[in-house]
Order: sequence, then structure tokens, then C-alpha cells
Amino acid sequence: MKDTLRQIANLVTVLIALTVNILASALPLNGQNTGEISDRFQVYFVPAGYVFAIWGIIYIGWIAFTIFQFRGDQKESPRLRKLGYLFSISNILNAAWLFTWHYNFFGLGVLIMLSLLGLLISSYLRLNVNLSSAKGAEWWSVDLPFSIYIGWITVATVANITDWLFLINWSGFGIHAKTWAMIMIVVASILGLLMALTRRDAAYLFVLVWSFIGIAIKQTPALEVVTTAWIAAAAMFILAVYSLWRQKAV
Repeated sequence: MKDTLRQIANLVTVLIALTVNILASALPLNGQNTGEISDRFQVYFVPAGYVFAIWGIIYIGWIAFTIFQFRGDQKESPRLRKLGYLFSISNILNAAWLFTWHYNFFGLGVLIMLSLLGLLISSYLRLNVNLSSAKGAEWWSVDLPFSIYIGWITVATVANITDWLFLINWSGFGIHAKTWAMIMIVVASILGLLMALTRRDAAYLFVLVWSFIGIAIKQTPALEVVTTAWIAAAAMFILAVYSLWRQKAV
């Protein structure tokens, strides 16, 4: 019974999250488009608009995971039992964040995004992504979706915090906003390096490549940021290829 409730909770919350995400753009919520709100913030850790198309891949991952968990051989899966209701809660937080963003509660939105990132980190560790024996449908439906999702939310969390700091006119300890953007790109790259060395997570790294290229394209007038983003994108691409090679070598 507990397993069935968990499966149903995952299905219902995915439907809720997908519905809110669709309505956020279709209506849009509060008469504001998600991308238009982002453009209000004159910050440098923001990628070009096309980069947000990655959400389509994330949605497909949600659906794939939800369908996979209903398979007869997965109902009592120790791995999915260990995940518990974290995925369901993350779906609710995802939908909640959209309301905070569209109704201009940006400080609350940062707290929700940090909570979402924390849940995804916990989910990633509980599922032992890329270190388990998952293959075939399980890898495509569990490991890959969570890798892509946590990769994007890592970037999105930094971007959200940057937006909020801009909104409250944070001085940045006297450090220029361009320099902070460069620092954040380096920090994200270090996380990518750790993922390559400890998890061989090429999917996570490719998300960083996608994001950094988007930042380089968006921030064309800021040469320092653009250069840092291109270098970071190249480094993450090399690490992604290295991770794929290590996966095949194991």
C-alpha cells in the first residue's frame, strides 16, 4: 500500500507541476512571461533565452520517471523506496517557485529554489546516480533525468540568488557585478569537476556546457564574462567527454 501511495503521489505532483509550468507561459501567470521577468534584472549570470528550452527535456524526464516507477518490477524497488517522497515534494516546490517568480516574491523564491536544490541533492545521493548498476530503461528513466534536473537547478539557483541580490541593491562587498559573475562561473565549474571525478556524470556536465554557452551569448558586451563562460564551457565539455570515456572503461 505504501508503495502504491508513493507512486500515485509522484504521478499527481508531476501533473500539478506540469500544469503550472504550462499555465505560467500560456496565460501567463499574473500577466507576466517567465523570460520577460528575468530580463528585468541587469545581471551577468543569466543565459540567452533559448537555453531555457532545457525545461522541455526536464519535463520529459519527469514523465519517463513517473511511467518507469509504475512498472511491475519497480513497485518494490529498494532504490525507489529509498527515494521516498522527495520527488513528489520537489514537484510541489517547482510549482510553488513559479508563483513566487510571477507574483514578484523574489526573496521567497530564492528560499524555495534553495530548498528544491537541497531536495534534488538528497534525491541524487539516495538514488546513487551514476554509481549504481542501473542500465537500460532504468538509467534513461532515473539516472539521466535526475542528472539533468540537478544540473539545471544548480545553475538556476545561482541565477535566482544573483537576481535577488540585484533587486535589493547589494553592494557586492565592492566587487563589480561582472567579477561576481566570473566567480560564480568558476564555482559552478568546480562543482562540475567534482561531478566528473566522483560520479562521471556527463549529463550534469553537458548541462553546464549548455548554460555557459548561453551566458556567453547573452552577455556579449561584457567581454570578461563572455571569455570566462567560453573557457568554462570548453573545460566542462572536455570533462564530459572524459566522464563518458571513464564510464565505458569501467
